[in-house]
Amino acid sequence: MADQIQPTARRLAYIDWMRGLACVLMFQTHCYDSWMSPEAKKSSSLIGWSRLGGTLPAPLFIFLAGVSFALVTEKLREKGIERSAIAKQTILRGAEIFGMGLLFRVQEFALGYPWSPWTDLLRVDVLNILGLSMMLMGVLCWVTGSGAAAAARIRTLVAGVFAAVIVAMLTPPLWTTHRLSFLPWPIESYINGVHIFKEPQPWLFPLFPWSAFAFAGLAVGFFLFSEFAKRREGLAFAALGATGIVACYLSVLFDSSRVRLYAVYDYWHSNPDFLLMRCGILLIILFLVYGWCRWGLAQKGFSPIIQLGKTSLLVYWVHIELVYGRFSILPKGQCSALKATSGLITIFVAMVALSLLRTNWKKWRVRASQ
Repeated sequence: MADQIQPTARRLAYIDWMRGLACVLMFQTHCYDSWMSPEAKKSSSLIGWSRLGGTLPAPLFIFLAGVSFALVTEKLREKGIERSAIAKQTILRGAEIFGMGLLFRVQEFALGYPWSPWTDLLRVDVLNILGLSMMLMGVLCWVTGSGAAAAARIRTLVAGVFAAVIVAMLTPPLWTTHRLSFLPWPIESYINGVHIFKEPQPWLFPLFPWSAFAFAGLAVGFFLFSEFAKRREGLAFAALGATGIVACYLSVLFDSSRVRLYAVYDYWHSNPDFLLMRCGILLIILFLVYGWCRWGLAQKGFSPIIQLGKTSLLVYWVHIELVYGRFSILPKGQCSALKATSGLITIFVAMVALSLLRTNWKKWRVRASQ
């Protein structure tokens, strides 16, 4: 969701399109969940498909943050900037996103007062974990960033894969048999999403396993900016798509195996097999979106999806209040599927308009300063 990790980074259409896709999937999930009545949810299969699509936005946002992070770091390394300066710049950007996450929670609490519980101020949301993941990636890039840019790229790529695997493998015990229960719940919640409850909550975004998507994106990003990918870009993306298919197959294979590495097996929430499946799906989507942007109609004329992707943080921030907040444009929990769909279309059009206003305002400021 970090629209620009670094303002001078060159925008890539497929990254913006994927981020815009995440926005659309997020809109439909939130709109149907907030506005449809309990009776409409029971009688319509739409809510099931909506929730299925809703499993993709958060992994997409965090994964793409890793890809963008690699782009920025690679460009700075090629310019000969010292790794300490790169780390400072990127870690501060991560801290800024983390601060925005805290500010967002304060806003939600204030607008929801007196109904919002004070514990919501400390809830681990996607912005919080996105910022922390960026700071961790900054540290990782600093550790692996010495020497020539090409050698540093390979080291960081390998380190990104290794970090993603470590996070995935540590998630099940940290959620079950080896929980850090001695920590205060606001701190433990950043590890396993326990919040104020007795068990970790799958609807929150703790570092384990969500930071694994960022490290996976970081590795993919450095691969895409390798010399091989620059020479054979289409083949590189095809290789990533094939890797995604293999990852999905391995996930199913491991899940059907009788071998169990953990005392508690929860495929759909904490198990590395499910994270492998989702990473595979992300790679397949990346390949398809690249093909759509290069050979399809994605960049023919104005693309509202790409436009949303350019300002995803802004539209995320605003649409939450218009869907879940005090300024909801439709009555929450009282609408039919048709009425909720009309609200979804309204939100989509409004967010595209807001995004255009934001980008045109930035262009006007640049022209005015010149």
